[in-house]
Amino acid sequence: LGPGNDPVSTALRIAPLIFVAAVFQVGAISGSRVLGAEADLLLVTVIVVALVAGSIPGAVAGFAGGLLVDVMTLDTLGTTSIVLTVAGYWAGRYGETTGRGRPYAAPLAAFAITLLATPAGVALHFLLGQPVSARAAFATLIPSAIVFFAVTAALGWIGNRFWPEEWLCNPLL
Repeated sequence: LGPGNDPVSTALRIAPLIFVAAVFQVGAISGSRVLGAEADLLLVTVIVVALVAGSIPGAVAGFAGGLLVDVMTLDTLGTTSIVLTVAGYWAGRYGETTGRGRPYAAPLAAFAITLLATPAGVALHFLLGQPVSARAAFATLIPSAIVFFAVTAALGWIGNRFWPEEWLCNPLL
């Protein structure tokens, strides 16, 4: 999945992950809260894919996942897509410049991008003239960022302990 790999094989590895995350997000965990935080599996998946694959695949994964969510929820087409596209690009740039190979990269990216993506989503809905409750969005902002940090750190720790070494050299095989 890293730089220099075949783009078609990279897309074929990423597409099922994004599809399953989007379907699970809409079908199972949409609107659920854990410790006061709204669960967003798709955002965490896009961040992890972007950290591993880079900024362009991360942005494409964010766009595709956001478009799937918008279509499945019959929401305004493109609102989730644009937020996740920017989130995927940000995470990918962080991974390309400083974060790749560091144990704290994924949790730190999940924390920071959650703090940036939520206000971006609220602002986008506001600019489109849609009713949006900034109070409800910002009430879950800090708990969501902390929960995403903890979940991503735990998944990274589990992955580093239990994945075979060849999986770490060729992620998502």
